[in-house]
Amino acid sequence: MSEERPQRRPHGDRPKKRDVNGWIILDKGVGMTSTHAVAVVKRGLSAKKAGHAGTLDPLASGILPIALGEATKTVPFVMDGRKSYVFTVAWGAETTTDDTEGDVVEQTDRLPDPAMIEEFLPRFTGQVQQVPPRFSAIKIQGERAYDLARDGETVELQPRTVEIDRLALIHHAGNRSIIEADCGKGTYVRAIARDLGRALGCLGHIAALRRTRVGPFTEDDAVTVDDIATDPAALRPVEIALSEIPAIPVSRDMAGRLMRGQSIILRGRDAPLSGKVYATCNGVLIAVGDVERGEFVPHRVFNLGG
Repeated sequence: MSEERPQRRPHGDRPKKRDVNGWIILDKGVGMTSTHAVAVVKRGLSAKKAGHAGTLDPLASGILPIALGEATKTVPFVMDGRKSYVFTVAWGAETTTDDTEGDVVEQTDRLPDPAMIEEFLPRFTGQVQQVPPRFSAIKIQGERAYDLARDGETVELQPRTVEIDRLALIHHAGNRSIIEADCGKGTYVRAIARDLGRALGCLGHIAALRRTRVGPFTEDDAVTVDDIATDPAALRPVEIALSEIPAIPVSRDMAGRLMRGQSIILRGRDAPLSGKVYATCNGVLIAVGDVERGEFVPHRVFNLGG
């Protein structure tokens, strides 16, 4: 008796990958990894290329900017931007992961009151030394810290300087406090909860976390996975990631030079003398780079047509 072989799906039935250029500002739900979120968006738009600007833990929700196509060239501008979070601290216990996923390593019956919390928050603003959580994506001799920690190895991470612009207590009840944070690149909110708990003598870990801003993107820009397929406006232009640096219009001849990686001389009263800028020609993004003594040196050029 012969065994019936499953029929292969014709190649023609597979969605054809296409050039999609722009940003999706995804409101990621709890439980989804950042990598999976990128895959969902990429598949939903049949895009050839995609990446994200700043990992968001599976237990966290909120803003996850996803770059498609030529927008991936602007990812560093978003990742270097300021970030905002709303998070809930559970007092009375510290965990291995500094959130609810880890095992409890120490407990206390002591709980803070709002006055205590507000008194200590200023100590964690400005430039502060912060030791990242052991379960983090930081590499140690080529290995991710969370992989080493999961394998039972002792992970010793060195403190590093981070910038925390603002911490504000929004609500407090029982053993829970909701806090808002505005901070710079590389700040771990889980470490804020851990260190604040230690300073108060109450111990603490993250019970809930939501990111509300990444660089120029806020919750007002965010869309859900369902919106991506139904709302054409969900795809934002590539240059939206560059909104915090000046734009300069250039002629077609200048645009051609920039596209070949050549620098151009900026003339005119309003031409910037220095700093990061991006160039457009007839409203189309051409290049991003630095101006040095009136000369625009392109670092990234874009192929967006037009």
